[in-house]
Amino acid sequence: MGPVSDKSAAIDHYCRVKGVNGLRVADASVMPCCVRANINAPVIMIGKRVADFIKGDC
Repeated sequence: MGPVSDKSAAIDHYCRVKGVNGLRVADASVMPCCVRANINAPVIMIGKRVADFIKGDC
């Protein structure tokens, strides 16, 4: 994840895949670092946030 100007980032801050129209990533792979606990709740929150992006609420 990174800004539009970052050539090495695969997705932007709205979880849109760069260079692929209409594709978003909403899973644990968007987390900048690995947590040392159960990732169920954070992944659910990521999914909710990306759903809000898609709906246009944010």
